[in-house]
Amino acid sequence: MNTTHLKNKLSKLALSMFRKDFFSMYHGSISAKIESNRFVINTSEAIFDMLDEESLIELDFKKDYRWKQASLDSIIHYNIYSQISDAKFISFTMPPFTTAYALKHDTITPKDYFGYMELGSLKVVDPKIFEDWYDRAQSEISYFFQTNDTDIMIIKGYGVYAYNRDLNEMAKKLAILEKSCKLLMLGSY
Repeated sequence: MNTTHLKNKLSKLALSMFRKDFFSMYHGSISAKIESNRFVINTSEAIFDMLDEESLIELDFKKDYRWKQASLDSIIHYNIYSQISDAKFISFTMPPFTTAYALKHDTITPKDYFGYMELGSLKVVDPKIFEDWYDRAQSEISYFFQTNDTDIMIIKGYGVYAYNRDLNEMAKKLAILEKSCKLLMLGSY
């Protein structure tokens, strides 16, 4: 797949996720691995409802001047790509129902058919101290994925990291997770 086509796919998915409130104006990240030591990710100034050539930047695993323009999450994406061979696409989102449900629960066990069959039970990770979370996140997120049999990490009060070999599959799992959390919250009233 050529880089232009890949960037178009990322842009379309980002727009869809923005409309569902998974991304906010400057909050979140999405990337795709394009070579064994290279990936494309949104810039720090990206607006997710209109990603274009200027708001997606290609980064080499070896840091250079472009890393300063890239998303703050670039180092986390880099660590996942360099440690997990199945990671071809990565996203960091903050879906509202998932994030809200995770504030008061240690696990998410969907009660709906699709959520249960697709996701099973998912652990919610508590970062505990927010003050140094971003410094720890770059190693703790990739470590979590390496030591747990999952491609979704729900972080209490922070959001959701996900990776997959297929962009549509990653988006599908995030959408199912969000719908399941919405149903769990609505069902508790």
